Amino acid sequence: MRALLDRLALLARPRAPETLPVRFDRRRIYVLPTGFGLFYSALLGTMVLGGLNYNNNPALLLALLMVGTGLASLIAAQLQLSGLRVVAIDAEPVAAGQSIRVRVHAQAALDRQRRGLQVDTVPALAPGTLLDLDEGRGEADIALPTHRRGWFEVPRLRLSTTRPLGLARAWAYVWPELPLLVHAVPETQGPSLPQGQGETAQSRMKPTGEDVHHLRNYRAGDTRRAIAWKASARRDSLLVREYEQPLGADVVLDWQATAGLPYEARISRLAHWVDLAEREGRRYRLALPGQPTLGPDHGAQHRHACQRALALLPHG
Repeated sequence: MRALLDRLALLARPRAPETLPVRFDRRRIYVLPTGFGLFYSALLGTMVLGGLNYNNNPALLLALLMVGTGLASLIAAQLQLSGLRVVAIDAEPVAAGQSIRVRVHAQAALDRQRRGLQVDTVPALAPGTLLDLDEGRGEADIALPTHRRGWFEVPRLRLSTTRPLGLARAWAYVWPELPLLVHAVPETQGPSLPQGQGETAQSRMKPTGEDVHHLRNYRAGDTRRAIAWKASARRDSLLVREYEQPLGADVVLDWQATAGLPYEARISRLAHWVDLAEREGRRYRLALPGQPTLGPDHGAQHRHACQRALALLPHG
């Protein structure tokens, strides 16, 4: 059945990537009997033939009632998807080779219960996951493999259900025009950061050092050695000394500093340095060929901008 659905996907709507949100209507929903539904149909056919052969009216009546139930289940399966809206798709960037967790956000009116909805991909890249709607809103989280840095094109997604009786499968496709970002793989055993350059020095607060910068209120986890006892006695509350420790000048992560490495290895080296600078709390700038210098700065937003620039460099 899955192979048949994958072949039908080539002819089904949509036939090209589309912008979100997308609403499922009767023209986008497809219904076919499941394996159990085919067995159920064969059983009903046998019952009808037997009832006609033996002129058994109760058997014919039961068979007709079961036929009506089967037809009603086809309509009910179609109604599970009718009116459903896929409003957004997002994911956090990951390094190439890791699985990117794509979140599918959906909405539906509260006119009926929608249960048993499943999300998978065409072709099948990962196991399907359930889409549970709570008060008309819900999301499904599906992990897709990545292989190279840059833009990751989301494949065609299939939302399907076999509710309420499992006799028929109703499904619809959504093909989002929304590429996701995959970062370059950082070097695993890379060297330490280059020496700082420039005239602007930095400092950060530490509980030990030489020059007292200021006093602050005690926080859980502070050492007893850092407590300013005399000042605390005057204030009738615990105060802690904080010292200013210089960190040096801004770090420059220059493409030219990786000369001699293969092309992709240079990108991995710079990606490693970006992560290392963030872990050490250093301000850094990234200089890439043919692009404006990023920074100096630090923080999650600056890291994302640098990793994005590295991920979108042309493939060598």
